[in-house]
Amino acid sequence: MLLAVLIANSQGNILIERFNGVPPEERLHWRSFLVKLGSDNIKGIKNEELLVASHKSVFIVYTVLGDVTIYVVGKDEYDELALAEAIFVITSAIKDVCGKPPTERVFLDKYGKICLCLDEIVWKGLLENMDKDRIKRLIRLKPPNDF
Repeated sequence: MLLAVLIANSQGNILIERFNGVPPEERLHWRSFLVKLGSDNIKGIKNEELLVASHKSVFIVYTVLGDVTIYVVGKDEYDELALAEAIFVITSAIKDVCGKPPTERVFLDKYGKICLCLDEIVWKGLLENMDKDRIKRLIRLKPPNDF
């Protein structure tokens, strides 16, 4: 199960968060843990270079894309390889929506479409859509078979 998808700015402020199967009392712990993990390790890495960690029997894959850091947390069948695939789909969707690796301003300008993309990619903790063209069609809010 994909437990969480979080996107934070370079100062560590959470811009988007999606939790699945994480009790509300644990969410604050995860937010602060992931931001601390990122602030300690992302200095000097290139765009879309993947970093991997594990914590309490869950896997964490995170990367930097422009001015934002993307964290994906999973357990069970979502090991680091599956999470790497999920984060690749998320980063490519964000780049498609923003037109390039986003600055924080561009990211916030496109916030609504990015949220729609995340909703189409991850559904109830499962990786649902990975096809870039299908995601583009779905975020236009038209039926997937209309071209």
